[in-house]
Amino acid sequence: QVQLVESGGGLVQAGGSLRLSCARSGRTFRAYAMGWFRQAPGKEREFLSAISWSGSSTYYADSVKGRFTISRDNAENTVYLQMNSLKPEDTAKYYCAAGRTIGSSVNDYDYWGQGTQVTVSS
Repeated sequence: QVQLVESGGGLVQAGGSLRLSCARSGRTFRAYAMGWFRQAPGKEREFLSAISWSGSSTYYADSVKGRFTISRDNAENTVYLQMNSLKPEDTAKYYCAAGRTIGSSVNDYDYWGQGTQVTVSS
């Protein structure tokens, strides 16, 4: 079993930055690709970014490319999402996920955290 716990969300003004963390416990962290998604009220869960188990491959949605950066520290069993130049439309609940293969679909991931709220004010 894998447990994921997100942290780092909060309220920030437009143009500001936040760094989300996702701490993982359970099975070997290195074996899993990790992804970040978000979901706003009334909308589907949206892919943001993913990183391979080694950290050598990363992927980004066009909506966040150039503003968000994903990274991982396997020694600390943690994955991060650095978010810069935040916009009001980035407001959502942010989720991390773990899966055996890297991908952009929610179906690519087997384990999910409970999410952390990010609110960007204009």
